[in-house]
Amino acid sequence: MATTSDNVTWLTQEAYDRLRNELEYLSGPGRVEMARRIESARDEGDLRENGGYHAAKEEQGKQEARIRQLQLLLEKARVGKLAAPAGVAAPGMVVTVRFDDGDQMSFLLGSREVAASEIEVYSEQSPLGAAINGRKIGEAASYTLPNGREMQVEIVGAKPYSG
Repeated sequence: MATTSDNVTWLTQEAYDRLRNELEYLSGPGRVEMARRIESARDEGDLRENGGYHAAKEEQGKQEARIRQLQLLLEKARVGKLAAPAGVAAPGMVVTVRFDDGDQMSFLLGSREVAASEIEVYSEQSPLGAAINGRKIGEAASYTLPNGREMQVEIVGAKPYSG
């Protein structure tokens, strides 16, 4: 689990270790494996009509982008917990909201990148996340839906995410 505050990404030890291991694999054995795949595809003949070669090169580009993304994330990471006050919708909290129609939804307010479970995640920069961030249980907020309509929500719960 991660939260972002003042350009620092707070990670649990588990999330940090998982992302660090992914980076080490992608930048070491993953690069070697990718180079082998590209070389093997290159040996298949004319590069202009070689779909396997072009697919491998595209996959290599995605892998290198992921490596850069992980490097930037881990460079700004701090391991620990950013304490959010109890009952406040903040990054790292599982927030439950009630919509105008009475329906309720619970989700993690934070980073999709490091959520370790299947819980739905909303970034604090998303319209809903930005509207509720910092609000207390019982407070209402509104945000704009993609279709332009305003949606009203009430915070009915906020507890620390435990993974």
